[in-house]
Amino acid sequence: MDPGRSADRVVKDAAMTVLRVLGLFVVAAVAEIAGAWLVWQGVREHRGLVFVGAGIVTLAGYGFVATLQPDAHFGRILAAYGGIFVAGSLAWGVVADGFRPDRYDLTGALLCLLGVAVIMFAPRTNF
Repeated sequence: MDPGRSADRVVKDAAMTVLRVLGLFVVAAVAEIAGAWLVWQGVREHRGLVFVGAGIVTLAGYGFVATLQPDAHFGRILAAYGGIFVAGSLAWGVVADGFRPDRYDLTGALLCLLGVAVIMFAPRTNF
């Protein structure tokens, strides 16, 4: 521990980092899922090029948001984000399309979120 930082400060900083990581994952999930949904609506539901264009711009926003994560390892961020995407996609389906996930959908999403927690927040040692 840095001698200039109290244990209380270290805990507060760690909590803020966790909140930042989770907040960025939520924003990224909304951008990616909304963008894909807009493209789907434009193409599959014949809503037109405005939906497709809005989807493309929103998907680009997702790519930018992912770069704001504090961890510098692209593979780790993208792997962990995959779990957020799974759970977020099911939630989007419930809200936007009236989808009702079954117990297997929910169990799978919970397992994915557990994986996110392990990937992002497990203690690591330097080799």
